[in-house]
Amino acid sequence: MRRIYATICICLMTAINMMAQSVTPDDGLTLRQQSIVKIASCTGRGDLENLKPALASGLDNGLTINEIREVLIHAYAYCGFPRSLRALQTFMVVLDERKTQGIEDTAGRDASPVEDNRTRYERGRDILAEISGVPADAPKAGYAEFAPVIERFLKEHLFADLFERDVLTYEERELATVSVIAALGESVEPMLRSHMAICRNLGMTQGQLDKVLAIATAETADFTVKDVFQKGNKLPDTPNFTGDAWLEMFVTKADSMDCTVGNVTFAPGVRNSWHSHPGGQILLCTSGEGRYQEKGKPVQVLRPGDVVKIAPNVVHWHGATPDSEFKHIAIGPQQSKGGAVWLDAVTDEEYNNR
Repeated sequence: MRRIYATICICLMTAINMMAQSVTPDDGLTLRQQSIVKIASCTGRGDLENLKPALASGLDNGLTINEIREVLIHAYAYCGFPRSLRALQTFMVVLDERKTQGIEDTAGRDASPVEDNRTRYERGRDILAEISGVPADAPKAGYAEFAPVIERFLKEHLFADLFERDVLTYEERELATVSVIAALGESVEPMLRSHMAICRNLGMTQGQLDKVLAIATAETADFTVKDVFQKGNKLPDTPNFTGDAWLEMFVTKADSMDCTVGNVTFAPGVRNSWHSHPGGQILLCTSGEGRYQEKGKPVQVLRPGDVVKIAPNVVHWHGATPDSEFKHIAIGPQQSKGGAVWLDAVTDEEYNNR
């Protein structure tokens, strides 16, 4: 019994800690910086599944639409057009989902006009000298000597066309650059070291950079919670679920706690019927992406770390999105008031009305 209580406490603490990350700086990085790192590293790795919650978290942490869009545009210079474009498409989906939920995200300002009459090469050359601390007239060597055209492209396009766009600061662009390169993995270490040196020249500490690397190189960008709970047994066919679902109970009515606690897993696209709980319910979302709706309200998208507090007798449904398995811990308090009251099935129109 003590082990069950400890497991539940760990789950609650994990959810609370993940929510707290949205309001508290961590290890020398502000929430804004952490969001840039997570967004850029997921883009560089092509990890669209974890990019979605990273984008949503970035908006919640105060980044504007234009600032996030700029991070995704900036990334193409280091991980290529395909991943940058897929990230932008994913961002469009996230914005649409939030709009249907009634969330109005701030667009933010666009880039200021460039009023410098020098050539793009001269402007890019001087920006690179400013952020790196290396004199602009330093002798060319290595790739710049071997392939002068790419050195010109770097100065004119990367350090002029992109870095001159003041939607992001130089430090934020380099933060995104280090995150993308770190996510690419092996064979790009020289570029990673070079851009980390630029970050230090711009005022970042080694401790901050260590945290950047820890986030950027995490296989799941810190968003996927590993399955610490048993998946349990597949539920028998029932009209209350549209497909495969699994349940592992931790606390049952037999434990005389006046509550139940269980781990519920929905296969992609599966949801339960409209229902209510006389004593209310609490959902702790731990993995995948899900949907939740209360009668008469819009559908909400659920992600790891989300906590749903359902008042007694509120009619609702929950389940997985079409393309993702979804898991949550379901806590049923006040069981003495009775169990779930099952109602009509959720129609496809209701499920997709987002």
